Amino acid sequence: MPDAEQGPDLSLGIAASDIPAGGLLRGHVGDEGVLLARVGSDYFAIGASCTHYSGPLADGVLDGHTVRCPWHHACFSLRTGEALRAPAFDPVASWTVEQRGERIFVTGKAKALPARKPISGKVPSRIVIVGGGAAGFAAAEQLRRHGYEGSLVVLSDDADAPVDRPNLSKDYLAGVAQEEWVPLRAPDWYRDNAIELRLATKVSKIDPRAREVELADGKRMPYDRLLLATGAEPVRLAIPGADLSHVHVLRTLKDCRAIIAAAERARRVVVIGASFIGLETAAALRTRKLDVHVAAPEKRPLEKVFGAELGDFVRSLHEEKGVVFHLENTVAAIEANRVTLQSGQTLDADLVVVGVGVRPRTQLAEQAGLTVERGVVVNEYLETSAAGIFAAGDIARWPDRHSGESIRVEHWVVAERQGQAAARAMLGIGDRYDGVPFFWSQHYDVPINYVGHASDWDALDIDGDVHARDCVVRYRKGGKIRAVASIYRDVDSLTAEIAMERESA
Repeated sequence: MPDAEQGPDLSLGIAASDIPAGGLLRGHVGDEGVLLARVGSDYFAIGASCTHYSGPLADGVLDGHTVRCPWHHACFSLRTGEALRAPAFDPVASWTVEQRGERIFVTGKAKALPARKPISGKVPSRIVIVGGGAAGFAAAEQLRRHGYEGSLVVLSDDADAPVDRPNLSKDYLAGVAQEEWVPLRAPDWYRDNAIELRLATKVSKIDPRAREVELADGKRMPYDRLLLATGAEPVRLAIPGADLSHVHVLRTLKDCRAIIAAAERARRVVVIGASFIGLETAAALRTRKLDVHVAAPEKRPLEKVFGAELGDFVRSLHEEKGVVFHLENTVAAIEANRVTLQSGQTLDADLVVVGVGVRPRTQLAEQAGLTVERGVVVNEYLETSAAGIFAAGDIARWPDRHSGESIRVEHWVVAERQGQAAARAMLGIGDRYDGVPFFWSQHYDVPINYVGHASDWDALDIDGDVHARDCVVRYRKGGKIRAVASIYRDVDSLTAEIAMERESA
């Protein structure tokens, strides 16, 4: 049976009692997968697969009149199919449902989502977004989706249009995803939505008083609202040989293409740093059958984020695949065909990838006189200390209601959701941003989901078996759950996110 035809044929009707207690049932109409949902005495039907990475929505969680994807926590409206939060942007199909006695029938597709009416009231006529990453793209998409018809310009110093950056260190780098999957939108989408996307464009200055952005070529661009979404840049090592041609960082599509080209000629790789990027890169290059060594100063990989047991598991997972670790050690010098560790040991290497973290790109904000304290400080609406200037993504430090702290988080989904929230705030239609941080990390066939934010903890509880790849890890401080990590416990991850959101409301 084709995947699309899993479950009952909903056009033939099913008994209402056949819908599981969780309220979600996977079925099909013809060759299209359909999710049937029950909310109280009402029934809804939408497309069965998430429009992000095709996650099975029937395995997700019903929350009011929405359903959340089990894989990467996208959220869809049951009434319309609209993608309500990143990482999904495209809607799923909406279907009509009829109840005849005790049987439920899905009778056909509903009309596509109508275009939103232009926003009324005082609306900025010119919005400029600086940055073509997750937050910048999500903000531009959200502005047009909400009916904003004014001038919209995205200034990006990247040579490529916005891409699905998590894929760069995962499937695309591993060679199992095609490059056409990587762009977030095709070039004509920007044209069709009247979004002026200026690539390879550097902003040199912001003038908050004049409400102008100055470009590197001296041209000035006025704005009524400005979003800073400049993201972060990889930390580069100040060691001998760090500037050699076979030494790479991974941030952009250009970086990834360069590593792939080098990997086709290489045999031995040294990854410097046991960060998420470093380890995902190691996994991708092992998938390409290269010999991979990882050198890092930590005792355990990712221990500061996950704790000792989960860190040991990540290490063992990579070692099972052939990765060799050199921990409590790192690279002191790089030569053409080898690296020298601080311990004095040498490793053959015809490809070196540096993954030792990133730093937020706050220079423009600092030059403009905005408040910057380990990130650009924003309020609960993501507005900076200068009226009309907002910040989102890796540079933003915001008041997190769940932890009670001011935090800055370098996660892709957080950046996208903040971009969406900033867009609504710039239009004057937004609520405060109180999203719960979420990220996922992929190591070979093992995904690790993480919700919340725990810079430290005083108690760590493990439900299940980490090494059996079936667990939930809860990080507590003062008796309160600050974060939850999970492996193949998607429903637990979603319910933890929902619980944290309700605590923060």
